[in-house]
Amino acid sequence: MEAELNPASLDTLCAALAEIFGVGKPACAAAPNPTLTAYAASAFGGAKADRLVMYNPDAIGQWIMEKYPELFRDVFGCAPLALPMQTVMPSVTPVCFGTMYTGAQPAVHGIRSYVKPVIKIDTLFDAAIRAGKRPVIVGDPSCSIGKIFREREMDYFIYDTVPEISAKTMELLYEDRYDLYVIYHTNYDATMHKNGPEATISLAEARLNAHFFAELAALIRTRWTEHDTLLGFAMDHGCHEIDGGCGSHGLDMPEDLNICHYYGAFPRKR
Repeated sequence: MEAELNPASLDTLCAALAEIFGVGKPACAAAPNPTLTAYAASAFGGAKADRLVMYNPDAIGQWIMEKYPELFRDVFGCAPLALPMQTVMPSVTPVCFGTMYTGAQPAVHGIRSYVKPVIKIDTLFDAAIRAGKRPVIVGDPSCSIGKIFREREMDYFIYDTVPEISAKTMELLYEDRYDLYVIYHTNYDATMHKNGPEATISLAEARLNAHFFAELAALIRTRWTEHDTLLGFAMDHGCHEIDGGCGSHGLDMPEDLNICHYYGAFPRKR
């Protein structure tokens, strides 16, 4: 039987993050995802998170995580809330991240194909800045997140390689300089396109993403004991195999549209 599409839309994420973070909902965002807001409210005893860390590994579809769960044990162990969602069409990176951080459908935020203009409508970053929070983005020079959310009063750290991005992220978390962290890794997506979603080399990159996520969780758990922190493993879209053993995405199909985020709450020591 063909897989069904997840009923919850990715556009419900942004307002949920804003509510958990204690900032106003971005102007065009859909209603908040109730599963995520209820989880955070319970974990933090009704308090608002004062730190939000969103890790965005590109293109890891729900079907990959379900077929190879052993690769993602690090994720499951520190982020127990599974949040299945359906991403938006076309299921390509700038379109999906546009929706993730505005809460708006592509027709509203304005990116409807693989282009990377600066989004002009209200975003989670704008809401955080209005509330006096300090957001930061860490990514590579060509990444969608580092381009479409420019022109805000916030910091951007752009590096050429995944190890550089990872190292800078750990440094920033250790220094505790910001309130909202968004970190982007392209390694699985890049390898998947060349070798296919299930190639050994591709799955190894997904495993590296899971391991890095666990390192984030370990640092938060041991160093941020005075913060209420929500940590998310939050991909943009999935992927599928095409002719020639390569990988792709962008189609209206479960492999591309079904994603499953994972969230972990780390309450402060009270």
